[in-house]
Amino acid sequence: MTAALAIPVNPTFVQRLAGLDQAQRLRLGVGVVLFVAIGIIGLVMGRQAEYRVLYANLPDKDGGAIVAQLTQMNIPYQYGAGGGAILVPADRVYDARLKLASQGLPKGSVTGFELMDTANRFGMTQFQERLTFQRGLEGELTRSIQALSSVASARVHLALPNQNGFFRDQQKPSASVLVSLNAGHTLDRGQLAGIIHLVASSVPEMDPKAVSVLDDTGKLLSTPAEAGGGLGADAQQLQYVQQIEQLYSSRILDILEPVVGRENVRAQVTAELDFSQTESTSELFKPNQTPDASAIRSQQLMESGAGGSAAAPTGVPGATTNQPPGPSSAAINGAAQALSPNGGASGALGAGGRRESVVNYEVDKTVRVVRGGTGMVKRINAAVIINHQTTTDAKGKATTAAMSDAQLEKLTSLVRETVGFNKDRGDSVNVVTAPFTKEKVNVDPLPVWQQPALLDLARSLAWPVGTLLFGALVLLGVIRPALKVMALPVTAVRSERLGQLDAIEADEPDRPLLAAPNTASNQPLELSSSDLALEDARKLTRDNPAAVANIVKTWINGEAPA
Repeated sequence: MTAALAIPVNPTFVQRLAGLDQAQRLRLGVGVVLFVAIGIIGLVMGRQAEYRVLYANLPDKDGGAIVAQLTQMNIPYQYGAGGGAILVPADRVYDARLKLASQGLPKGSVTGFELMDTANRFGMTQFQERLTFQRGLEGELTRSIQALSSVASARVHLALPNQNGFFRDQQKPSASVLVSLNAGHTLDRGQLAGIIHLVASSVPEMDPKAVSVLDDTGKLLSTPAEAGGGLGADAQQLQYVQQIEQLYSSRILDILEPVVGRENVRAQVTAELDFSQTESTSELFKPNQTPDASAIRSQQLMESGAGGSAAAPTGVPGATTNQPPGPSSAAINGAAQALSPNGGASGALGAGGRRESVVNYEVDKTVRVVRGGTGMVKRINAAVIINHQTTTDAKGKATTAAMSDAQLEKLTSLVRETVGFNKDRGDSVNVVTAPFTKEKVNVDPLPVWQQPALLDLARSLAWPVGTLLFGALVLLGVIRPALKVMALPVTAVRSERLGQLDAIEADEPDRPLLAAPNTASNQPLELSSSDLALEDARKLTRDNPAAVANIVKTWINGEAPA
């Protein structure tokens, strides 16, 4: 019987594990599995790269094309919240964007002339072809307008009438453009005119007046040409005045800041401009000019006489003598000379003869048309304030004092030269000195838990620290108790088990000790060799408790059994 109770002094791990009850073995297994899973998850999450947004708010078509290209480039990707964004590792964001841009992605939801690539379908009517071309043209214009930095999105509607064979009955095309601007951006008159001419130049026979531009609030940005004196012109004039005033103010600051300091001067300029349009026309007539510079318009020679002896013909008979007379060379203010048919002065007339010569010269006239320019400066008023100067004495004490009159006069002269001071025009420049009031801005420091650096550190350490804490909880709460039970001596464990069996036997003496009833057949289970040995030990304990006590005492004292 003593040999039946012999137990190895150094039991193996399997024997210690077998010595645990079913609940303890279950807790140990679950704890080990959880601990291993936590370790694997912590290792994977610790090595996982940080993902950042590559593109957001993409249409489905562009999103599918980008995902396909990322798959071909072997770049891992993830979907953001709601699937509206595509995320890639932070170190590959810019590389992916450049590679996708080289392939024309994302294209956006606007389609242009690529519609014509799939438009050659069999059975397509002429109306469908014309409609596809119009959609492609609208898409290309939309892309061009969206290329402007101030425009977030745009939409173009073209009205292209059908052309017929009658030229008089043909209708002109028109267009409407709806633009959505970025926050804080506006379209000036030059950009608006550029959009209008871009659309008008892209459609044949379209007049720029037939293009209407609206913003996303429904405000009409384009105005007809005949409404030049309306609100659009006034707004443009006001913008021009503001530009002139800012120009003069910046000039004053540029000339004074190097002298008094950057934060020690303020300047405001008020400009009065004349936007009236004037036009004058004048005609100038020059006095009579010299014969060399004059031009003859016409001349007339008249001779009449009563029987005067005619001058005898002279010269050599022939073709040379019969030539017409040459041009007159009469003086402008002198007496007119009678010319002979041969170009020279005629001979003396007879009694009662008369000779008249009339020469008409061109009249010199100069017509000058002068149009006065708009936006001429009528008056400039400049106000400049300078802070008191701060001086430091030999002891290091800082004191502030106003500028002297001589210094103010010098600075006033500089300001006058800068703005182009004109006394006859009524300009005024006023430079004064006064102490500036500096307001102390109390900026409350952010709490420690809201500082960006600490938040980034917490996000980076969240997974490692969380994994470590959870693993420690599983180790100490589940695995450690089972290991402590396994670390106990086998005799102590079995004595505890025997005590439990004694308690069960005292409560239910008729119940089999190691045979659990089978729910199906109500038959006791077959006992193993260890269970039989344990049953023999229990019988020995019941029959001879003194001998069992001596055996246990011998084990505790380390003596060899007899």
